This record gives sequence, structure tokens and C-alpha cells, in this order.
Amino acid sequence: MPPPPAHYGEGPSIWQKMRMGALMGGGVGLTIGFIFGSWSIIRGGAGPRGALSTLSQYMLSSAATFSFFLAIGSVIRSDSIPPQLQAAHLQFNSPLYAVRSRAEGAKLMKARWEAERNRLNSS
Repeated sequence: MPPPPAHYGEGPSIWQKMRMGALMGGGVGLTIGFIFGSWSIIRGGAGPRGALSTLSQYMLSSAATFSFFLAIGSVIRSDSIPPQLQAAHLQFNSPLYAVRSRAEGAKLMKARWEAERNRLNSS
């Protein structure tokens, strides 16, 4: 794993990420709503409210749904973590904390005890 950068740049805040996800979801939702709404109007007719009202309902409901889920997803899928958490992550992923078998762990523990015993006896 490469070492973390020495200088942490200022990235977008959580609110900016959420707003960006909502705007992207709104754009995607409007497009999908236009496609499916147009197809529905062509296939089944406009209905009693008219073509424009039916199409706008498809577009707005689709935009609201996509906007909501992409806003939540962009915050959850955030790759930037604070430097403190990144340091803790690197510390706990060091080779000292690697998963070992029980026998390897026992050998390591006995070696550390022996080293500690030798250090205390020599002083």
C-alpha cells in the first residue's frame, strides 16, 4: 500500500457531494422519465389529463427518485476520509496485526516473553 500523501488537499464537503449526487440524479431521472413517459404516451395515449401533464408527472417522479438515491449513494460512497481515520487504518493494517494461526501467535508471544525476560535479566 502506498504511503498517504504528505499534504491533504481540501476536497468537497459532504453537503457538496450530496448536492452533486442529487443534481446528477435529477438529470438522469429527467432523461429516463422523458423516455419512459414518451413511450407510455405513444403506447397508451395521453389519458384524461393530457400529454404534457402525463409526461411531466413521469419526469418529475423519476427525477425525484433518482435524485434521492444518488444523493444518498454519493455520500455513502465517499472515498475521502479524515487524516486521523486514515492513520488509524494504516496502523491497524500493519504487519504486526496480520492474521496468523494460533501456533504462529504462540511462537511470537513466547519469543516476545523471552526477549523481555532477557532484557530484564541483563539490566
